[in-house]
Amino acid sequence: MRTTHAFTCMSGATLIGPSRTRFRLWAPSCDTVGLEIEGLPPIPMDRHADGWFGAVAPCGAGARYRYRVRPDLAVPDPASRAQPDDVFGPSMVVDPRSYVWAHAGWRGRPWEETVIYEIHVGAAGGFRGVQDRLAGLAAMGITAIELMPLSEFPGGRNWGYDGVLPYAPESAYGTPDELKALIDHAHGLGMMVFLDVVYNHFGPDGNFLASYAAPFFRDDRVTPWGVAIDFRLPQVRTYFTENALYWLMEYRFDGLRLDAVHAIVEQDWLVDLAARVRAETEPGRHVHLVLENENNDAALLGMGFAAQWNDDGHNALHVLLTGEDEGYYRNFSQDPTADLARVLGQGFAFQGQMFPTLGRPRGTPSAGLPPSAFVLFLQNHDQIGNRALGERLTTLADPQALAAAYALLLLSPQIPLMFMGEEWGSRRPFLFFTSHVPELGRIVRDGRRREFAAFAHFSDPARRETIPDPNDAATFAASALDTAEVGAAECQDGLALTRTLLALRFRHVVPRLRGARSLDSVPIGPAAVAARWVMGDEAVLAIALNLGDAAVALPPGFAGPLLFGSPDPHALPPRSISVRLTEAGHE
Repeated sequence: MRTTHAFTCMSGATLIGPSRTRFRLWAPSCDTVGLEIEGLPPIPMDRHADGWFGAVAPCGAGARYRYRVRPDLAVPDPASRAQPDDVFGPSMVVDPRSYVWAHAGWRGRPWEETVIYEIHVGAAGGFRGVQDRLAGLAAMGITAIELMPLSEFPGGRNWGYDGVLPYAPESAYGTPDELKALIDHAHGLGMMVFLDVVYNHFGPDGNFLASYAAPFFRDDRVTPWGVAIDFRLPQVRTYFTENALYWLMEYRFDGLRLDAVHAIVEQDWLVDLAARVRAETEPGRHVHLVLENENNDAALLGMGFAAQWNDDGHNALHVLLTGEDEGYYRNFSQDPTADLARVLGQGFAFQGQMFPTLGRPRGTPSAGLPPSAFVLFLQNHDQIGNRALGERLTTLADPQALAAAYALLLLSPQIPLMFMGEEWGSRRPFLFFTSHVPELGRIVRDGRRREFAAFAHFSDPARRETIPDPNDAATFAASALDTAEVGAAECQDGLALTRTLLALRFRHVVPRLRGARSLDSVPIGPAAVAARWVMGDEAVLAIALNLGDAAVALPPGFAGPLLFGSPDPHALPPRSISVRLTEAGHE
């Protein structure tokens, strides 16, 4: 039996027969709109209520089309399912049922089993390149890959956060069916696939919405990326809600990571989105929604969202590992050890305390949330790529201390996330890269260099000129994965450590994770913490981490059979970890 999937959206091009397609566009700023299909005469679109235009045309899959919104402007479909000639080319009608799913019975995995591997598709060789790496990742114990944003962006090199057509998978990475094949193959290996989606802004080049749907944006609110999107309007809410459902239902993604939701003014839309996803996904299917949210709003995590990226945890660990205290690390430089203890015991480090770089309180109390409500990481695309030179921790931190922190990442009850290449200790940079038109490329390059003027290392203008140009193709090339690194002895050691830690996680932590709760978490030295959790089966997991240069005494109550790390029951050596697990009913 052929198993196919399609999600019908209010807007865009929908096949209603082999050679018949319905087109719908919300263009409230227009009096007339024309449909221009290559090879056919122009077709006037009918105007409907609330700014909608529609037409049915005698064309099928593969037809290329634009909307004529002004005599001098024809635009791609904002709900385009494919842009074979980039953002300025015509959209293409897609038959979503052309792909036959091999693993139609896949229903996902429980959240507690999640180990995330974040990957940039372009830097890993496109959809086919990622697919080729899946078997090795699955064998290592990674249960989910998270793809950085795929929305069509201008050019062929970009992080994806400059996307302007949220329904069209980036054409430089491959075709829609190749993306589905990647996801299908992952499911056959028992792996989930998550997608990073951007609903808080559009990129600076190739977004034509304001020219025919000016109400899509509001002129009284701005974000770091420009005017805010107006989520007060039902058409706007539907556009993004259906986008989420489209990825989950038609492409069978297992979850979404919502980028920077703090920039969305109407937070109630997030709650509505989660409710709609729960209502429309099939019974028994595991679908997970994850937030990036600088507001540290704990309440949202009880409203249909599985977890939030724990930037507080990363920042405290980064300061302890590197000693850096500039930029946003200044917020964690006063007492990073106490911050880390609070992260391990309560989730957020900032739960209403004054946040120095904002000049106002940040966060809400999170101690009532389970540890699995937080995605912990040592590195990700932001934390590496937003550095001027894109350095990884392998070039910034002491190797022993980094290995101890890595063990904390993979054995703590929070959900771990790794960045591509971290599993073997890659030393290649991951830089910020784009492929804008030359004028915009220069603006981005110069603006980025100015941003680093406040950092001591780049206070010299000549040194700022050494910051790689994002628009230079060499910047992207330097960021691509290099699997030849794996042959080095230290990288083989890194792979072995990853396999060991993930095997321990799945044997001892994952089966006990549902229902886990914090018991206590305290500083035990200048750069050392000890934390304990009562697991779902009443076993006690205890982790002591010492990132400092001197041994520290272990606190009373830190006991139990050794799971990993230092065996000394009384003291923790410098740059080391001790992980212990006491079964329920045993002292």
